[in-house]
Amino acid sequence: MTAPYNINDNPHKGNRGLTRAWHAAKNSWCGIVYAFKEESAFRQELTLMILLMPIAIFLPISHFEKAILVSSLILVLVVELLNSSVEAAIDRISFEHHDLSKRAKDFGSAAVMLALLISALLWLTVCFPLVFDL
Repeated sequence: MTAPYNINDNPHKGNRGLTRAWHAAKNSWCGIVYAFKEESAFRQELTLMILLMPIAIFLPISHFEKAILVSSLILVLVVELLNSSVEAAIDRISFEHHDLSKRAKDFGSAAVMLALLISALLWLTVCFPLVFDL
């Protein structure tokens, strides 16, 4: 029988304050670099964001609408990173085909698709009236 988990026994929980924030920032940057190097979907979605962000900024819309458009693009990247983390964890366990592994990966993929749908709907809702003078 194993002893119950105690957070004080976790060697990764020793940092506090600015040291913790610094290590968290480094880890976050490493995650973005890994995603860029290893995940083609992340690179494609990042390219989409780089192309669309200047459009959002220069559209004749309110600051709130600009924030919504840019946030929707960032949301896609966030969900892609979460999807990639699920895939990496499953691949660490085993590369063998398993129905539960497939299901978890499919859930992550579906989440990315829904985030893309949310972004597309927001962009259409904001841009449609501009194009058709409504």
